[in-house]
Amino acid sequence: MEREKLEVDVLFVGAGPASLASALHLSRLIREHNEAVSSGAKSGGKLSDPTLLVIEKGREIGSHALSGAVIDPRAFDELLEGFDGEEPPYDSPVDDDALYILSKNKSFRSPVTPPPLRNHGYYVASLGKIVKWLAALCEKNGIDVYPEFPAVELLYEGDSVVGVRMGDKGIDKNGNPKPNVEPGMDVLAKLTVLGEGPRGTLALQAERRFRLNEGRHPQIYAIGVKEIWRAAREVQPGAVYHTLGFPLGTQDFGGGFVYTMKDNLIDLGIVVGLDYENPRLDGHQIFQQFKTHPFIREMLKGGEVLSYGAKAIPEGGYYSMPRLYADGLLIVGDSGGFLNVQRLKGIHLAVKSGMLAAETLFEALLQEDYSPAVLQGYADRFEKSWAKKELWGVRNFRQAFQSGFWSGMFHAGLQFLTNGRGIKDPFPTLPGHTRMKPLKEYFRESDVKPEKMAFDGQLTFDKLTDVYFSNTAHEEDQPCHLKILDFDICNNRCSNEYGNPCQHFCPAHVYEMVEQDNQLGLQLNFSNCVHCKTCDIMDPYQIIVWTPPEGGGGPDYKNM
Repeated sequence: MEREKLEVDVLFVGAGPASLASALHLSRLIREHNEAVSSGAKSGGKLSDPTLLVIEKGREIGSHALSGAVIDPRAFDELLEGFDGEEPPYDSPVDDDALYILSKNKSFRSPVTPPPLRNHGYYVASLGKIVKWLAALCEKNGIDVYPEFPAVELLYEGDSVVGVRMGDKGIDKNGNPKPNVEPGMDVLAKLTVLGEGPRGTLALQAERRFRLNEGRHPQIYAIGVKEIWRAAREVQPGAVYHTLGFPLGTQDFGGGFVYTMKDNLIDLGIVVGLDYENPRLDGHQIFQQFKTHPFIREMLKGGEVLSYGAKAIPEGGYYSMPRLYADGLLIVGDSGGFLNVQRLKGIHLAVKSGMLAAETLFEALLQEDYSPAVLQGYADRFEKSWAKKELWGVRNFRQAFQSGFWSGMFHAGLQFLTNGRGIKDPFPTLPGHTRMKPLKEYFRESDVKPEKMAFDGQLTFDKLTDVYFSNTAHEEDQPCHLKILDFDICNNRCSNEYGNPCQHFCPAHVYEMVEQDNQLGLQLNFSNCVHCKTCDIMDPYQIIVWTPPEGGGGPDYKNM
């Protein structure tokens, strides 16, 4: 199949805050260098307008952007130093923050907000609006930004990354070409930057080929499930509330959040660690239960839901970060594990990672050297930065909770007093899927029925209704982008051992056990997929592989 080729100097995969910040900062460094050379303030030659391209799989920039979000402005303040008059479209400054402890029917506002959850000086914001603004600023500065460009494969020359291949369009569900078939383009680049978000397809390819995880701890993930509501009464923007307790209790890692925004909008959601033991645990259902608590129910009374989404969150911290570079390649943002789970923040770290990567890209372009010897400068810059200092201080935080909630709280207290060290450093880490227990081991009985919740359609919603609120759409007649490596394991072994947990951990009703030839078999409703990648992470047999669908497919989040 003949493919078109597009050559650029630097390619950024994924139009999230890390990639866009990196492209923007690189454009500034190039501009300032060329101006200094022209004025005689700097010796050497100019960089002759390197071509910078950002590609995004979503149908629009921001379609796949989802976060809480409360933003620490530090990195944006640094990023915008060379762009006079530009300000991020923050929604509201935080003017009230608190931790609430929830029992089944009561709430208790903690008299002291733990230091990591103090957010005065920060801003409530929509990540979707932030990345749209960043993309427009990039384009204003000569950077190309292309949506509906799903990168599916890294391209190599020997052991050097030389670009990416786009996914094919116009292939039917059986793998046959349709009349409108369009082979995916090869985008060739001197330097490729992966900012695909958590569990990135190309980042995983790079990690396996270049052994980027060698000597590192396994990554630990969580799933964040979120809705945006418009309240029926006036809501003061800038409130940031986090919750512990109901409905998770103390058995599993996680908690809830409620953020208020302008126009009487309420962002609320729940985060559940993807290293739980219960094979029936359902993050979407836990979120719906969260909304039934009187503290939450009263806020939402008479309101309407506007949007829904879900996303994996990389929580492992410093010890779970991969090596961030290879020949011709850098990894930024969530793909590189830049998230502080103790503070529940990653956007500022993503932006900073992009800036550090840009400084290394600039050096490589100047030297015309794209080898690991030069690109290691990215890791070196990170190690000397405030981002490393922040992540070092919480390097064992998430791992401690794999021993249980109370044990985790005990260790977290010691770590707070010892700059992240605690009793064990590094604290042992297990991949989340290995902690799931078989049905009979977890429930201690032979006949286990999954819990079913009745959804009222006003406050609580089933998964299909929430998928509607996510504006998710895929071309139906295309190969399924969720690759099951062995259906026999799903339909026989997994059914007996774990009860097909994919039915429960997927927040979009993609995985369904249906009657097939007088027995239950797995059916994939892939067009529901909101691209959270929980299935790829939490499947106990690791036989589900998430791949990008045709460009533009997936959710179309609005201001998430």
